[in-house]
Amino acid sequence: MNPENSIYFKNREVAAYRLLDVMPIDKMKLENWTVISSSCGGFEVAKVIADTLNAKLDIMISEKIEAPANDECEIAIVTEHEEVVIHEELVKSFDISLDYIYAKSKQIYENIVLNKVSRLRHGKQIADLKYKNVLIVDEGINTGLTMMACIKTAINLGAKSISVATPILPTASIQTIESIADDLYYVKKLNHFISIDFYYDSLNDVAFEELEKINKG
Repeated sequence: MNPENSIYFKNREVAAYRLLDVMPIDKMKLENWTVISSSCGGFEVAKVIADTLNAKLDIMISEKIEAPANDECEIAIVTEHEEVVIHEELVKSFDISLDYIYAKSKQIYENIVLNKVSRLRHGKQIADLKYKNVLIVDEGINTGLTMMACIKTAINLGAKSISVATPILPTASIQTIESIADDLYYVKKLNHFISIDFYYDSLNDVAFEELEKINKG
């Protein structure tokens, strides 16, 4: 069997503990951290790590911007602080205008992102990260757009340091993330990446409503 076509993690909890094994946890416990999940699916992984570090846990709300007439093609991401990150190669190859992307991002931000912020935190955006050590966590990375958008948002919010932790990612994403993050922790990197769920035995979708219930609880 091709080692890049294997199931590596039973579920998110197992992936989280495997991730902890490659992180300098003892050193990190001596510092104050804010752990942020970059997706609903990554929240369980982020919670295990936040509990281990005795750190504050939050989620960065973001939404995908899709190519016109192709809802399977993600061309940009907009976060709750209206940070927009664009997949430049796809945008050029499909000849999509920046005007379209920014108009669409504004529409999605106002109609979807702000609604989720209101439901999750009563309208308050993610807490001020000024002078804080921030660890952004996800269950895996596909294109890296969402992670890059979260990193850039944390930078703009004044974070002291920004680290990224994910169980699995494409090798091609490593250099991009390392270029703007202080540290990157991962269990597996793959040259030929298929999709995040391909490498988990069990990876059910996590709806935003589930995080709402956790937050209210």
